[in-house]
Amino acid sequence: MSAREAVAGARRLVVKVGSSSLTSVDGGLDVSRLDALVDAVAARSGATQVVLVSSGAIAAGLRPLGLPRRPRDLATQQAAASVGQLHLTRAYADAFARHGRTVGQVLLTSHDVVRRGPYRNARRTFERLLGLGVVPVVNENDTVATDEIRFGDNDRLAALVAHVISADALVLLSDVDGVYDADPRAPGAALVREVTGGADLAGVRVGRPSSLGTGGMASKLAAAELASGAGVPVLVAAAAQAREALDGAQVGTVFAPQGPRMSARRFWLRHMAGTRGRLHLDAGAVRAVVGRRRSLLAAGITGSDGDFESGDVVDLVDPRGDVVARGVVGFDAEELPEISGRSSDDLAPEQRREVVHADDLVPVVTPPAPDPVPAEVSSP
Repeated sequence: MSAREAVAGARRLVVKVGSSSLTSVDGGLDVSRLDALVDAVAARSGATQVVLVSSGAIAAGLRPLGLPRRPRDLATQQAAASVGQLHLTRAYADAFARHGRTVGQVLLTSHDVVRRGPYRNARRTFERLLGLGVVPVVNENDTVATDEIRFGDNDRLAALVAHVISADALVLLSDVDGVYDADPRAPGAALVREVTGGADLAGVRVGRPSSLGTGGMASKLAAAELASGAGVPVLVAAAAQAREALDGAQVGTVFAPQGPRMSARRFWLRHMAGTRGRLHLDAGAVRAVVGRRRSLLAAGITGSDGDFESGDVVDLVDPRGDVVARGVVGFDAEELPEISGRSSDDLAPEQRREVVHADDLVPVVTPPAPDPVPAEVSSP
């Protein structure tokens, strides 16, 4: 099955639409565009579970507040989001009601997914909403989000949601009909129809986001590579072609999955978990945990930073200080100085356990060529 066929046949689907595809030139919410999008989604949603990740809250709040353009200061952005989110959700509720569908609002911040407990709760909430036949409408909680706790943009949020719910495919809709090898307004710019690897994007140049949004094609490329790199097919297309895109027509740019589907837990560890510290590894330990996917023992640790407890997520760094893996640590920070660099034979019986077990560890770089590793560095 091709990636485009996988998108068309997806039983569980995440669809993301940007602000520029939902608003008019003066900044207000364009209900006719929103209705057209809902019609396209509803045409499939009778047989498909759909999660809609929608931008537009800030833009939808401009007209009610009498603001001529997107504000630059955080407080006014949050005020616009507070007002606009009500208008946006009501418009979606009215539009889906025409198709006999109920919507549910889900507002997220990165705090909701970087910790395992809230992440699992979000996953359960989505599962229950979808099981009840609800169309979850997701947005970042711009009313309370700050620069320090933002996802960055809704394209990334959509890629993360696709993994939270184990979606079969992700569709990113905007005002551009796919990925071009240059500015689509430039003469000779060509649409990239399919991406099966990095070589297909060689030389691609992307433009800036619209004045109403925060994403742009660069964020869509990053989100598409994030999702497809973990096994989810992705389609980038124009919102005006939503119906054709969802039906599998030859529109937009499709990203084929790269490798097997990553489990929700491993994806959370790699892309979503908040880290509380760092473990410094010697070269042999790096080869073990990254190249051989082994557990990390105390012998391979040269130092540690941070105030973490057993069960927290930490970064594993190589001798140069580069992050090479991430995992759930099995010791408190205050316990590690005593055992770091020591072989199991030199440790007390209660200390002879993995610092990070292989089941709770995920590499974040391409594995190096495996070399023989001393048995003391790691264990299966």
